[in-house]
Amino acid sequence: MRYRIGSFILLIYVLVGIYVAWVHDYLTPAILRSIAEALLAVFLWFLVLLGVDLHLGR
Repeated sequence: MRYRIGSFILLIYVLVGIYVAWVHDYLTPAILRSIAEALLAVFLWFLVLLGVDLHLGR
C-alpha cells in the first residue's frame, strides 16, 4: 500500500512539473517532437539501420 501512495505522489509531482514547464515555455511542441523522434530512434534502431525515416511531421 505504501508503494502505491508513493508512486501516486511521484506521478502527481511529475505531472505538475510538466504543466509548470509548459506554462513557462520550457516545453514547446518542437522540443516534444524532438524528444519523440529520439525515443523512436532509440527503441526502433533496427528500422533506422534499414533506412526508415523516423522524423515526425516532415
